[in-house]
Amino acid sequence: MDIKDYMKDLGIRARKASRAMAKANTAAKNQALSLIAAAIRREAATLRAANELDLAAARANGMDAAMLDRLTLSDQAIATMADGLEQIVSLSDPIGEISNMKFRPSGIQVGQMRVPLGVIGIIYEARPNVTVDAAGLCIKSGNATILRGGSEAIHCNQALAKLVKQGLAGAGLPSDAVQVVETTDRAAVGELITMPEYVDVIVPRGGKGLIERLMRESKVPMIKHLDGICHVYIDDKADPKKALDIAFNAKCHRYGTCNTMETLLVARGIAPQILPELATLYASKQVELRCDPAAQQILAGYPHLASATEEDWRTEYLAAILAVKVVAGMDEAIEHINHYSSQHTESIITEDYTRAMRFLREVDSASVMVNASTRFADGFEYGLGAEIGISNDKLHARGPVGLEGLTSLKYVVFGNGQVRA
Repeated sequence: MDIKDYMKDLGIRARKASRAMAKANTAAKNQALSLIAAAIRREAATLRAANELDLAAARANGMDAAMLDRLTLSDQAIATMADGLEQIVSLSDPIGEISNMKFRPSGIQVGQMRVPLGVIGIIYEARPNVTVDAAGLCIKSGNATILRGGSEAIHCNQALAKLVKQGLAGAGLPSDAVQVVETTDRAAVGELITMPEYVDVIVPRGGKGLIERLMRESKVPMIKHLDGICHVYIDDKADPKKALDIAFNAKCHRYGTCNTMETLLVARGIAPQILPELATLYASKQVELRCDPAAQQILAGYPHLASATEEDWRTEYLAAILAVKVVAGMDEAIEHINHYSSQHTESIITEDYTRAMRFLREVDSASVMVNASTRFADGFEYGLGAEIGISNDKLHARGPVGLEGLTSLKYVVFGNGQVRA
């Protein structure tokens, strides 16, 4: 097939579908989502079989453990996809909402109406659940979408796309509102990101190499994050039990996610007490600790210990590796985070309210937490139903991007015959 012509055809169809989706009523959008959720549950065996084809090919190609974990569609993952769609159904439809209405001296009334972005191109790797999360959020927010999943998930993505199109058609909505790119040719990505006449925004979800490429080549605005270098700071006024639970969960719950802790900062006053206990927990998972000299001294004898380099503070490991640093206190912790963080997610463990509020104000990241694991930085956990991605940009959308992140505002004016003098 001619990739340029193929992608142009997808774009033309998506643009046409976006106009129908923009005026679709809430009942039709919710019906489509409910039909898709029911189909996912009904066709779970078919989805698992398609996923097994993808997994077999991935293993044969030597895919690493973290990527295999992202690719795997377990029974729980299938149920979570359906649950996410049903949660989106329960959310308020933002489209058409009018807010900030004010009367002006001229007598006109000015406000803002929430509207869809239009056509959203989504590029992602490995995770088949993104196909459903993205489709669901785009449908509810009145957008059309072109989905370009990784070649490693092609069988599963095509199976999911079939169910999505059936749900749209069943609700009387255009099936072209959600299109999955059927070719694995990398040239399709190059075309998708250079079609501003058909695509309004690109959302990349993938590895650093992919996103760096898109940042260089895209002619379409993007909602993105490049790295997930997340920090947990254990303050010297932390509850030790909370500190142990959170610092262990933030690293070991899952290694291959962007909201996993990659650097642990510990206040000097509590480090001798807390670090040995944490090291015991990490040893049970064979986590390698890359430590600064102060942490090394405290953890002498730990079986998986190495000296931290400058590069370790800048690294998203996505593996059983953790950088550890002992800091003098709050000032040094905030300075370290704001210098090395990718502005994704940071957490402080403390019982001091004043310090907690200062951390929230001064740490410049998309999600900032108090006494909670960084693993909560997720659209589903934030009550967004699902997320299309996480943004550490500062314009338009920041943090987990749900329904509102896929909309824009336009000004609306109500008058009664006024003319400008």
